[in-house]
Formats: sequence, C-alpha cells, structure tokens
Amino acid sequence: MANKTKSVLISGVKINGNITEKGSIIIDGEVNGNINAELVETFENSHIKGNIESKKIFIGGKLKGDINSDSVHIRKTADVDGTIKQKTLSIEEGSLLTIKTEIKK
Repeated sequence: MANKTKSVLISGVKINGNITEKGSIIIDGEVNGNINAELVETFENSHIKGNIESKKIFIGGKLKGDINSDSVHIRKTADVDGTIKQKTLSIEEGSLLTIKTEIKK
C-alpha cells in the first residue's frame, strides 16, 4: 500500500505560484496561485487567490477563486468568492459567501 503524502503550510507562510500535491494539503497561510490535490483543507488564517481542484475540500479561510471538487464542506470561518462545481456541498452557518454553484456530473 502506497503512503499518502500530506503537505502543511502554516500561518505566516506565503507562496506565489501553483501547488500540485498527490496526497493532501493543509493550508493556514497565503497562496497566490492554483491548488491541485486529492484533499485540500484550509483554516481561518488562510488566504487563497486562485482556483482549487480536488476530490474533497474543507474551506475554513478566505478564498477568491473557483472550486472544482467532488465534495465541498464550507466551515463557519470561511469567506468564499467564486464558483463552486461539486457533487456534494455542505455549508456551516456563519460563513460569508459570494458564490455560484454548479452540479458536477
């Protein structure tokens, strides 16, 4: 069985450029670029300007960009501005959203 990789960007880390991760990525820092990973999890200090593509995503910080994922969970600490293309979507009360959603086939 292959090991799943996990990358972590802690608060205070800033990345300019696209990120590709075969496994999962946890973000609490700043990213200016697109993110592609199997699982993406962001927390309240995260600030992302770019699109995210993943199988599963948990958004807990600021995102200005589009999401393309099978499963999207938006936490109450999230502030999302963009289009969400998904199969399943859950939204916690208290999140700030300026979004358009589309069903992913």
